[in-house]
Amino acid sequence: MGTDFLIKNAKEIQVVIDNNAPEIEKLDQEIGDGDHIFNVQRGIKLVIELEPIIKHLSMSKALNQIAMKILSGIGGSSGALFGTLFMTMAKVSNIDDGIDYKKAINMFVDGVEAVKQRGKADVGEKTMMDVLIPVANCLKEGVEKDIDLKDLMRKTIETAEKGMLSTKNLLATKGRASFLGERSKGHIDPGARSSQLMIKTVCMSILNT
Repeated sequence: MGTDFLIKNAKEIQVVIDNNAPEIEKLDQEIGDGDHIFNVQRGIKLVIELEPIIKHLSMSKALNQIAMKILSGIGGSSGALFGTLFMTMAKVSNIDDGIDYKKAINMFVDGVEAVKQRGKADVGEKTMMDVLIPVANCLKEGVEKDIDLKDLMRKTIETAEKGMLSTKNLLATKGRASFLGERSKGHIDPGARSSQLMIKTVCMSILNT
């Protein structure tokens, strides 16, 4: 698994996010500030534009380049949180010696934990963490139990969707949505939806290889 995997998935994610942009924008207009989809689309575009540079780099340097580009190029909480995810993944030891799926999963799990600490958010607060944390736990358990990779990807897709749907009836405690109080209930969190779509896309890419 090399830097080509990063670009391939970024391009596939771009298509999926663009296809679902109207829905995500509507969700954000209902409980957020309306700029989430713009920031996500911009972030994906910035990553893809790095292809000529990162395809010649080691994985750690490529991930660090992605992190810096996201941190400097995206406003709002999305930039800080996704930048933290990639920066943490870049710091995992020995990733330049080759990455198998178990090491990739451990990198993601470490990244999600860093995002959790940075955003001071946990499961049940109506954020993208309602997707990312259960997914990280699912993947970690899969590695520990040595579950077949494709079976684990299917389980991860289900876990991401369940987490995303769970946000509908949650009370928002973070961001602009928190100001709505009880009115934030009944709406899926836009960050949870975009995160679920990205995770599903990567899992489907692995399933189709």
